[in-house]
Amino acid sequence: MTAQPPPRSSYSAGSTSNLVRSLLAVGGILVVFFFMVPRVSSVSQPPVDVESTARDVARSSGWAVSVPRGLPEGWQASAARFVRSTDGLMTWHAGYISPAGHYVALEQTQASTQGWVEAETNRAARTGELTAAGKVWVKYNRDTKVQRSLLDRPQDPKALTTLVTGDGTFEELVVLVDHLQPVTAG
Repeated sequence: MTAQPPPRSSYSAGSTSNLVRSLLAVGGILVVFFFMVPRVSSVSQPPVDVESTARDVARSSGWAVSVPRGLPEGWQASAARFVRSTDGLMTWHAGYISPAGHYVALEQTQASTQGWVEAETNRAARTGELTAAGKVWVKYNRDTKVQRSLLDRPQDPKALTTLVTGDGTFEELVVLVDHLQPVTAG
């Protein structure tokens, strides 16, 4: 006597209504997971201590690098480093986010070369001059990749060349320039 196989379930028949019920169950599970998983609306980074880093740079290099002090409300430090840059020049870099969300950076080096200036301004065209903080600054503007720069390049090779650059407006660059103060190693 041979055993009879059990009768097939009506659910295994593969009907359209079974397919719809399965898709609804899987979709319901996905919706639950979607609302359970937290989503980040913004990425925040730890605060950058520009002043402390600048003192370390001044101590190690002997340079009186600058930092902006007393910036208006809303400016945030985002980077501070001392790195080798174009033409092998050590460069002090301090980056800030303006209240409008633009990136504005301070770059300083000693005995700057034309190659360093071209690289740091992203080969922007020289567009004029302006006076800020008692100095005449050369303006550079690159429209194809929005970047504006202000350059103070003293004749004395031992003096620091200062470049303020970024995607901020010239007015924002001037705000940073107006607040620059030297840092000493002490």
